[in-house]
Amino acid sequence: MRFMKMKTVYYLLAMLMCMVVSCTTKPTDAIVVNDYPRIYPDYIGVTIPVDIAPLDFNCADETIDFMDVVVRGSKGGEIHVNGTFADFDVDEWHQLTEQNKGGTLSFTVFARKEGKWYQYKDFTIFVSTYPLEEYGLTYRRIPPGYEVGGNISIYQRDLHSFNEYAILTETLVPGRCFNCHTANKTNPQQLTMQMRGEGGGTLIQKDGKQEWIETKTDSTKGAGSYAYWHPSGNYCAYAVNSVHQAFFVGTKQRIEAYHSFSNVMVLDTRTNELLLSPLLQTNDLEIFPAFSPDGKTLYFSTSKECNVPAEYEKVKCSLCQISFDSATGTFGNQVDTLINAREFGKSVTLVRPSYDGRWLMFCVSDRSNFPVFQTDADLWLMDVKTREIRPIKEVNSPLTDSFHNWSSNSHWFVFSSKRENGMYAQLFMASIDEQGHVSKPFLLPQRNPRKYYMEMMDSYNVPDFTKTKVEFDAHEAYRQVFNNERKQVKIR
Repeated sequence: MRFMKMKTVYYLLAMLMCMVVSCTTKPTDAIVVNDYPRIYPDYIGVTIPVDIAPLDFNCADETIDFMDVVVRGSKGGEIHVNGTFADFDVDEWHQLTEQNKGGTLSFTVFARKEGKWYQYKDFTIFVSTYPLEEYGLTYRRIPPGYEVGGNISIYQRDLHSFNEYAILTETLVPGRCFNCHTANKTNPQQLTMQMRGEGGGTLIQKDGKQEWIETKTDSTKGAGSYAYWHPSGNYCAYAVNSVHQAFFVGTKQRIEAYHSFSNVMVLDTRTNELLLSPLLQTNDLEIFPAFSPDGKTLYFSTSKECNVPAEYEKVKCSLCQISFDSATGTFGNQVDTLINAREFGKSVTLVRPSYDGRWLMFCVSDRSNFPVFQTDADLWLMDVKTREIRPIKEVNSPLTDSFHNWSSNSHWFVFSSKRENGMYAQLFMASIDEQGHVSKPFLLPQRNPRKYYMEMMDSYNVPDFTKTKVEFDAHEAYRQVFNNERKQVKIR
């Protein structure tokens, strides 16, 4: 009984302390500032989907020690938070965005600096009518160094909260480099991944069953990478290549990464047979395959053979396509060029068709078949019907904007960008409407984002949406990797 009384006293004291703090931090006699607040991340004017994780933000001015923020919906609803950063409750945020679907959220920000309060101009964000139907994102987190392997991990993130889960980490399979984790049209029930180094191999996971295969044969130069699924799930396209690094001395550019060779092949995932075409196995470099949504076309990039690294500035990729018959597993007898690098004067890589068949999104840089290290890399868009192309100025920055993927309804896309500091790639999302208008991109939300991003020493790499949570048996992967269980593919 005495214990219960003491608990009651402590509870009342705690409540009293909270009331005192709340009273002392309430904005009073605020100085009106005729400008928007400087916030990190810059969420002013962005467009978000309903139920996205809360857009927590900090004041970019680190001399500000306290904030008071009110969010009001144009269709109703209100959230009030205060503290050292804008920290919104997940459930309240979801309720507010759902209530204001197709409307706006208006933010009133008060900030305390050196004992004085300041009130800034209200800013607005837009709540899209386009749903985000995916559970989350998958991505590789990797320190931005130049060694092989290292502390590499593949994670997935629940986009509707701040929860992150490891799929496979380097601590489980030490010394291995793994990449190119690819789901089929955001469906993680069909997943592939490439592991390099000793005991390497290619993972094919269908309906929860793992199979590690060896895709290198006497007829191919290496194992598969840069994967892309056929919509049927019966095939998966890969590039076969070798990646190298060269370092600059006395220039602002640190590194040039390049492929010394590359060809494209398709794996029949039912029979573990490789499908080859002489048009995709030339002395030129064929790389970054991607199937069209109907599965009848295989897109890829190609560049003329160069003496790399000496002729690194000559590496310019064209965007091409070849027909594919999924019933017979055969390719067409000609390659069509969509964008000619010689005429365009730039390099086109990493093509990604929207799943509704309307757009092709790709990366453009002055040179290179490895755009991640090109500071001028930007995202471009092609209308599949008219073949008109344009840079996506709404999302591009002066620094690297590269690896990108679509949501299943083709109204959202994610991409990696080094715009924040030039070294660490971070993930941004944006929406696109039926006419091709693209919204201002927003940084992947984090709780207390400045603390998170300033302390996170990894780059985000190879992002993609997943419709559901990835179910992956890491212990089974460990067993097969270290037991060296591999099925050897054959050439059909």
